[in-house]
Amino acid sequence: MATATIIDGKQFAARLRAGIATQVAQLKAEQGVTPGLTVVLVGEDPASQIYVRNKGLQAREAGMNSFEHRLPATATQAELLARIAELNRDPTVNGILVQLPLPKQIDPQAVIEAIAVAKDVDGFHPLNAGLLAVGGTAMVPCTPLGCLILLKDRLGDLSGQKAVVLGRSNIVGKPMAALLLREHCTVTIAHSRTRDLADECRQADVLVAAVGKAQMVKGDWIKPGATVIDVGINRIPTPDGKGRLVGDVDFASAVEVAGAITPVPGGVGPMTIACLLLNTLTAACRQHGLPVPEVKPAAE
Repeated sequence: MATATIIDGKQFAARLRAGIATQVAQLKAEQGVTPGLTVVLVGEDPASQIYVRNKGLQAREAGMNSFEHRLPATATQAELLARIAELNRDPTVNGILVQLPLPKQIDPQAVIEAIAVAKDVDGFHPLNAGLLAVGGTAMVPCTPLGCLILLKDRLGDLSGQKAVVLGRSNIVGKPMAALLLREHCTVTIAHSRTRDLADECRQADVLVAAVGKAQMVKGDWIKPGATVIDVGINRIPTPDGKGRLVGDVDFASAVEVAGAITPVPGGVGPMTIACLLLNTLTAACRQHGLPVPEVKPAAE
């Protein structure tokens, strides 16, 4: 039986970061502008610390300025908002990312709304969400943007494709649907209360699974030859007690049916940080009144 083509997000993300580094070097040489990304971390969450370290490392490798601001887990909302206000005013900072989750005493929505719209490289601010929904010029959330780039690299023109987005979060599901609409797909958003969920998924030429439930999507939910983008990152137990990462799609059965599929890990995840850097470059250009360059992944 034929198996699906594996969409190597890790390899593609490395090429994309190399393409970003080329554009950053050109921006520095021609305009004297160095994009600056600031990550704010509140508390000591181990996973968040790893993410923050990786973001800083990759930003520096791309030739960007990378700044970190760390606040204790006891920090108040007022203290965090004051720090964001300082960063909003700082001309060397083009992108601000506050690492989630935040301690319980801080309202994440208030924090997201405090970040200057032009510096919202996560694309979570309600104004950016609204601009994306109406087809305006917006900062686009990194994970859906990474999914779209992989899809266009795999399929080219997406016009007329039947796309199903499984999940309706503000971070992935809704912006993913908006991006696919912009590419002239016919889009269905499905979720836990969708009737005949498996049947809805079977209609999809493009299936984006972002529901946060380990191995929920089985091979018989997938239309033969469909392109499957698995956004899920779930840890499941293993006999050695270490656990392993799996997606929202049951990879073993899906790979026998799909035409192409992203693995977990090594699929969408690496693209998220690459797109954060892409958004930072975009933000820096817009803030300096410069045209946003077309970034092409480096050759293999």
